[in-house]
Amino acid sequence: MMVAGMRFLQLFAVVLAFSFVPAKSGYWLPAHATFYGGADGSDTMGGACGYENLYNAGYGINNAALSTALFNNGLSCGQCYLITCDTSKSNMCKPGTSITVSATNFCPPNWALPSDNGGWCNPPRVHFDMSQPAWENLAIYRAGIVPVLYQQVACQRQGGLRFTINGFNYFELVLVTNMAGSGSVKSMSVKGTNTAWIPMSQNWGANWQCLAGLKGQALSFAITSSGGQYKVFQDVVPAWWLFGQTFSTWQQFDY
Repeated sequence: MMVAGMRFLQLFAVVLAFSFVPAKSGYWLPAHATFYGGADGSDTMGGACGYENLYNAGYGINNAALSTALFNNGLSCGQCYLITCDTSKSNMCKPGTSITVSATNFCPPNWALPSDNGGWCNPPRVHFDMSQPAWENLAIYRAGIVPVLYQQVACQRQGGLRFTINGFNYFELVLVTNMAGSGSVKSMSVKGTNTAWIPMSQNWGANWQCLAGLKGQALSFAITSSGGQYKVFQDVVPAWWLFGQTFSTWQQFDY
């Protein structure tokens, strides 16, 4: 019985260990979290990533604005973070809870306030300004701000990538949404029916730009994710596309 009991304890320990292994970094990092956007999170729509309606873009209400230390000039847009309240530092936490949020906005510095009293997103602070519904999974409302532990994790999305074509004439501004895996774009190229591959550059947030006359051509995109995956989205935009349209694909990055 003792041997069997020890085997059970060893197996339980292994299961427990795997249950708490972070999905990417392998360890938890310290930060702080506040909330914004109202009780229904409606005021978190839009934001510095350019996603506008977060439900339509595939991100939903579990979202957060990142401080400068995390935002990376918008290259972190779409990334996912598993967050839990640090119960060792606050009695305002809801123990045993955690939530995964998507990065959809930027939390700017407030230089008029000290970093430890209102200027929560001032560099070099690592901070998440979460939607209120997401934040209330972790802590009691009246706390306002709590210490948290976080790790970047793989994003899971429903359906494939979406490309929204904005701009005018010889300027194409492409918004990439609903990206799984690492959740964000590292580099991107576009190819028209009559062109070679043309490198694109980040304009702002999750918007990537190209200066070329591509109207009337079917468009393909090649994307390298921030996680190092490379995928080609062949002819995902038909030749009859118009500025302002969004095109969905069946392809997705692995997670």
